[in-house]
Amino acid sequence: TLDLMTKGRAAWNIVTSLNDTEAMNMGRDAVIEHDLRYDRADEFLEVVLGHWDTWADDALIVDKAANRFADPDKVRRLDHKGKFFKSRGPFTVPRSQQGHPLLIQAGQSGRGRRFAAEWAEAVFVVYPNLEAGKKSYADLKAGISAAGRNPDHVKICHLINPVVAETRAEAEDKRAFLDTLPREADSLMLLSEVLNFDFGSKKLDDPFTDAELASMSGLQAYRDRVIEGSGKKNPTIRDFIDVSKRGLLRDPIVGTGKDIADKMEEWFHSPACDGFVISANTVPGTYEDFVHYVVPELQKRGLHYKDYPGTTLRENLGLPYPETGAWRRDR
Repeated sequence: TLDLMTKGRAAWNIVTSLNDTEAMNMGRDAVIEHDLRYDRADEFLEVVLGHWDTWADDALIVDKAANRFADPDKVRRLDHKGKFFKSRGPFTVPRSQQGHPLLIQAGQSGRGRRFAAEWAEAVFVVYPNLEAGKKSYADLKAGISAAGRNPDHVKICHLINPVVAETRAEAEDKRAFLDTLPREADSLMLLSEVLNFDFGSKKLDDPFTDAELASMSGLQAYRDRVIEGSGKKNPTIRDFIDVSKRGLLRDPIVGTGKDIADKMEEWFHSPACDGFVISANTVPGTYEDFVHYVVPELQKRGLHYKDYPGTTLRENLGLPYPETGAWRRDR
């Protein structure tokens, strides 16, 4: 419905949930085991896309005089019966101007990356550095090809934290101020949320046991990155705070509009990504500064359009219209 109302500008960020709090809000006592969450999500995507495909592109007639809204021969039932879900249909909403909402996914564990290769049309990623980004980008594109899909039809978008101002000195001052805002308690709370573990239950410099690390059922790639970055098999809470920078700006790009554009251009042409997700350090502020200082510089380089190339989200991202049932043929 939202996709129809916005004339094909909606997207769905597919998240399998991270912690017990989310599970309790949805009628469960605890979050589902990590890989099983993705097994369930695989089937859920089959149900959702199956429903979205129950209307043919030309099913609508909308003939008031003849009292006909749609061609019944071009609207069907799904009748799905699986391990996790049972759903009949038919779906009550026809296809939108872009076919269906864009599918976005953000898992970076091995299982999450396989899920992205199977389903995603845009993948949200966070890389620690350019070399890691180039390797991960190539691996993701290879995984998409191995899943029988066109890698050019999946956009990989890297998260950046721009701190931009008219001069580098002003940008550095802004970054220094932002670093004074978070508290240690903020980091502990945010780490607890993302890893589904109570970080307030241990002292800052007590190492995690193997069992405690294994019990972290949230973003496991996040945990693994801290272990690798700290160089410790059993890092401490302080290591998690220092390496993850949770609650702080993560690897911010600080400088003028030209400085930010230089970094983005390097990542794009390496290639390490197809585009970017801009993280807001302050609201309001970050997006206004980015549009004022960075976008004109990107436009000068031909890296950002000066007018929208289309009317739908897919068109503006350079993605094709999804033909009915195409996802089944690609699998």
